[in-house]
Amino acid sequence: MTEAAVPKSVLARGAALLRACGESADALSLAELAQRTGLPKPSAHRLSGELVRLGLLERTGEGRYRIGLALFVLGQSAPSARELRDVALPYLGDLHEETHENVHLAVPDGPDTLFLEKITGRRATPIVSRTGGRLPAHCTATGKIFLAHGPRPPHQTLPRLTPRTLVLPGQLARDLAATRARGYGVNLEEAEIGVSAVAAPVYEQGPGGPRPIAALSVTGGTRRLDMDRVGARVCAAARALTRALSA
Repeated sequence: MTEAAVPKSVLARGAALLRACGESADALSLAELAQRTGLPKPSAHRLSGELVRLGLLERTGEGRYRIGLALFVLGQSAPSARELRDVALPYLGDLHEETHENVHLAVPDGPDTLFLEKITGRRATPIVSRTGGRLPAHCTATGKIFLAHGPRPPHQTLPRLTPRTLVLPGQLARDLAATRARGYGVNLEEAEIGVSAVAAPVYEQGPGGPRPIAALSVTGGTRRLDMDRVGARVCAAARALTRALSA
């Protein structure tokens, strides 16, 4: 993190610490918190201790930090996310029953796709995504839905997660055009080797016409995921969820 990007106010520094813990699948040490936020270690230690006292963070027996229960409860009360998730859950459940693979509900979050919900099971392919986690939009099926139907992505350096990640602007533009044409997005081992996904848009009617506010996806092993068959099922579920949200 550059010096200019280091948060200045106490509130911004506390939020940076919470964000760092929230974006990590594992508990973080004080050194890792300082490195991820750009804060001096004494500041990170003092503010983390205050956040622990407030219940927003909790400290493990190994002296590492992770999101606390109080923050989890607050997050669950966010009205828009809670309402969308509540309406979507039956459709996610049906998709999981049909495919026995990982099923996601995702929303756009800046350059990322944010997973509001994930349903998995013993027969599903193990994958890195988690509820509340995020991945770069350009290498995920759900993220490509938002990029394909949103403003033209700015030309910038895109992180390469696997050898198959599309990082050249021309490659990504062609893939997003294909996404719009077929009606669903595809990720072919672009976020994880051996793992692919199909996603379809969930629309909301706006002043300028329908726009995608979320996406449903099925993610599984590349060798056993029939893209055309699963794509048809994901599209049907997304259309049904769109109708339910507009009812």
